[in-house]
Amino acid sequence: MDKNTTQCLIIGSGPAGYTAAIYASRAALNPILYEGLQPGGQLTTTTVIENFPGYPEGVDANQLMADMRAQAVNLGADVRPGYVTAVDLSQRPFRVTVDESETILAETLIIATGATAKYLGLPSEEKYRGTGVSACATCDGFFYRGKDVAVVGGGDTACEEASYLAHLCRKVYMIVRRDVLRASKAMQERVMNTENIEILWESQTREVLGDENGVTGVRLVRKNGEEYEKAIDGFFLAIGHHPQSDLFKAWIDTDENGYILTDGKSSRTNVEGVFAAGDVQDPQYRQAIAAAGSGCRAALDAERYILSKK
Repeated sequence: MDKNTTQCLIIGSGPAGYTAAIYASRAALNPILYEGLQPGGQLTTTTVIENFPGYPEGVDANQLMADMRAQAVNLGADVRPGYVTAVDLSQRPFRVTVDESETILAETLIIATGATAKYLGLPSEEKYRGTGVSACATCDGFFYRGKDVAVVGGGDTACEEASYLAHLCRKVYMIVRRDVLRASKAMQERVMNTENIEILWESQTREVLGDENGVTGVRLVRKNGEEYEKAIDGFFLAIGHHPQSDLFKAWIDTDENGYILTDGKSSRTNVEGVFAAGDVQDPQYRQAIAAAGSGCRAALDAERYILSKK
């Protein structure tokens, strides 16, 4: 087979992509995986992972992804640097363009491009990302036990994150731009009835404050222009995610937020031979272990599809 032709092409290199490559390699599909602009995916923007099974003392996030990559390579996956810039899913084999120049032909395609958290765009927010600024309470809340934190957002996700953190933290501030919450009535009631959650109404973040050790506070501005500060140890974004599915929307069905739709518990999309795994098709869990599991399913689905065509 030509080096640019494969039975299984995987786009994306987070837990879903690397796990798919591991399983596809063991199935003798000789997969090619393109790592994209952020090898290792979103997990590489955090520090220690304490909730991935098999690591009783936790594991450095970058080391975890390096180990997954090495395992895929050792099993025979062709892991390549490069960013997919165009796809044509109207014919088989599928045609995929990498870095606007190289064309790959694939019998099956696994989309594992992930989803990126939405940030406010503040320089200080970027400065302290990974040292107090996080977009995942489930991932990082454990590190703030008994401390004071802030959650930005007023929707269901923000309320869920604040409620989760309230069980761990001494105080949780919700920074809400409007004078009402956008969350469902049930989520609003949960927040309102949680003693250590305080809502900072009609407030927006002006700057995340910190020192060489990380976040120490946040400077806010009220609707009337008044500025004030709160001392905090952690700053959590809960204003949504953007699934990296735009490249495929001409062929692949997505929901109203852009998450790829899959068939039931499988990874099958509406295009035969195309499968989706990880955060690009998971608006709910967004955890490394969940992504890895879906990468496994995608590889198994791809293997079964190829066998069914022989």
